[in-house]
Amino acid sequence: YKRQYLYREDPDEDYPDSGWRFFSGEEDDAYVNDVSHVGVYDLNTICNYDPDIIPLLDSEPGTAWCRDQSGVFRPELYQPDEE
Repeated sequence: YKRQYLYREDPDEDYPDSGWRFFSGEEDDAYVNDVSHVGVYDLNTICNYDPDIIPLLDSEPGTAWCRDQSGVFRPELYQPDEE
């Protein structure tokens, strides 16, 4: 079972950005803060890997989802990092 976590931030207006961030759920802060471990991908590519994401894509910024043990995405509390 993989926890898979995704959330949507306000899109970056200076770059074509949907605002979506996707994680396996196993990353720690040190891993994610290393830019060699992150990438920018087209949403279509991500949805081809996991079509269960498609119904969530219209969610507003400030929304988060986590896949539960039964494989269903459930709403999750979204707490943005303070900059």
